[in-house]
Parts: sequence; structure tokens; C-alpha cells
Amino acid sequence: MTTLHSVVVRRRRAVAAAGAVSAGLLLLSACDKPTPMSTITVGTSSVNSEATCYNDGDALDSASLTKCLKNTDIKSIKVDPDETVRFGVDPEIADNGWTIMLNGQPLTDASKKTYRTIPGSVFFNEQYGGSASGSLVSIKEGDKTAKGLWSFKLKKDS
Repeated sequence: MTTLHSVVVRRRRAVAAAGAVSAGLLLLSACDKPTPMSTITVGTSSVNSEATCYNDGDALDSASLTKCLKNTDIKSIKVDPDETVRFGVDPEIADNGWTIMLNGQPLTDASKKTYRTIPGSVFFNEQYGGSASGSLVSIKEGDKTAKGLWSFKLKKDS
């Protein structure tokens, strides 16, 4: 009888383990997949973020984009106007083309590179749409239609 009992106990443990693994996989599949990342670097400081707005690589409508540009819960970085601001994006973003936007207006043409640089003074110059104390900078994924938006606040550090 002990042999039959040990077989039954082992079978129950195996079924329980298989059930636990299945439940774990089910929970993982329900999790949101992280969005691609973008990074801004100034000197030795950097800040990175997942998308403010993202629709799994599908186009965003204009109402969603307008709402995203008004989002205030975004990361910030201090920028000395004499420094160079470096922008980096995941290859997935670069493959679709991306544009740097300053206070909601395009600052650059679309690029398929993963890295770009812009002089820090541009972001505080009204001629380019900047503000004297700080500006909202966004990275818009998509050459023709917006597929994602990453936003950062650049604060003047002089």
C-alpha cells in the first residue's frame, strides 16, 4: 500500500506543480508589454522613459496626441544652454522614423537613426519655439502618422 500511496502523492505534486506553472504563465501573459525606451543625455546626466502614449505600434489619433502633450507627469533633466543634448531611441522607434518636437511643434525632420544631438541653447530660444526657463521636448515615433510619444521637461541650468 505504501507504494501505491507514494505514487498517488507524487502524481498530485506533479499536477500541482504543472498547475502552478500554468497559472504563472497566464499571469505573465496578462501583463502589459513594456514600450520601447527613449533617453536624453546632457553631460553626465541622463533620463529615460517609456512612452507617454503608445498603442502597440499602431497609429495614435490626434485627440490622444493632444492629451499626451498636456501630460504633466513626465521626467525632467537640467540643461546648461552651452551643453549638447543627446537623444537616443530604441531601434524599434528608429525603424518607424522619429521626430524631436519642442513644445508640441516639430523641431527636426524625421530620422531613422537611433541617436541625434542638438545644442542645448535651442531649447531655450524663442525663435525655435523654446521658453526661457524650460521647455517640453517630445519624441514622436512615426514618419507620417504618430505611433508613440515620449515627453521630457528640459529645465534651464545656467
